[in-house]
Order: sequence, then structure tokens, then C-alpha cells
Amino acid sequence: MVRLICLFYTGLVLSFAQTPELPPLKSGDLIFQTSRSAQSQALQIVTQSKLSHMGVIFLRDDSLYVLEAVQPVKWTPLQSWIARGVEGRFTIKRLKNADSLLTAGKINQLLSAGQAYLGKNYDPYFEWSDDRIYCSELVWKIYNSVFNLQIGTQQKMAEFDFSHPLVKAKMMERFGDNIPLDEWVITPEAMFQSGLLTQIWSNY
Repeated sequence: MVRLICLFYTGLVLSFAQTPELPPLKSGDLIFQTSRSAQSQALQIVTQSKLSHMGVIFLRDDSLYVLEAVQPVKWTPLQSWIARGVEGRFTIKRLKNADSLLTAGKINQLLSAGQAYLGKNYDPYFEWSDDRIYCSELVWKIYNSVFNLQIGTQQKMAEFDFSHPLVKAKMMERFGDNIPLDEWVITPEAMFQSGLLTQIWSNY
């Protein structure tokens, strides 16, 4: 189990050790993992990626939490979030120019933008709306609203290959014969590959 060894807050950075290699983290850091959810394997196949879930880290009350879109959108303690993933593996990324962009004021704006989604239902249909929301959509939208940045390239459903039997079964379960091929989506893998981010830590 990942263990929290020391915790202290200086400015916008929380310095702590979960493993000997883990550097100080900042509010606004993006965290990725392989989920154990029912749709995880299908998403991995479609996106050709091991990553199927993500969230954004914030310091709250001297502890680290992940704001994530599950059912419903909620705060999850970082350690609990990590433990929920496959083999406790995760990757953390950060904006390349975080030192200049992630000021106290901007972090508060990110926090406010994210909190506006708290309690919203998870979107299993991956619609580009704010009525319901999925994991990468949540993170993409809060960053876009505050910084006007597009972290990762949106794709249309039509761009994905749904021919794998497992994927085909999941799509039939969700959409029947009416897959919304013109729907814009953003995947964890697309955000992970964004050139706006730099990797801070990974145990994959």
C-alpha cells in the first residue's frame, strides 16, 4: 500500500513522500491510471492505451484529493484513488509552464470550475454536454474554462475502431444500433499525449 510519510505545505506545493521517488505535487496536477471499472478494458482497446481513468489533484485541508468524474463527480483522497487502480499504478503529469500559469489565483479558479461539477452524474454515453460528465471531459473542461487551453485533441466517435468483440458488445449495450459517430470526445490517452504536459512521476 502506498503510505503517506510526511506532509507539509509551502506556497502552492505540497511536499510529501509516498515512495522515495515521488516529487512534490501541485494542485492542478493530472493523474492517470488503469481503472477496474466495467468499461475499462473496452476503453483501453479502443484507445490503444493502458490508461482508462484520470482526475486532477488539489490540496484541500492539508491533504491531497483527486477531483474525479465517477458516479457522481466527487472528491477522493489521493491514496484511495491510487489504491483503486490496477496494481496501484499511476502517472502524474503537469503543465510544462506550471510555474508561471498555476498561480494561487488560477488554482482557485480551477478549483471553483471543478467544484461546479460536484454531484453531477457520470456520463456513460460520452456526450459533450454539462448535464452529465465523464473523467477526461471534466479535467479538459475545467482547464479550458480557466486557461483557454485544449489539453489533448478531441476526436469524433467515428474515428475509433469498435470492431473488437468486447468493444462491440459494450457499444451495443450502451447505444444499440445508434452509435453517435459525430459526437466529439476526449479520452484519457489523448490528454496524456498532449504536448502541453510534462511527466512528473510514473510507476507503470
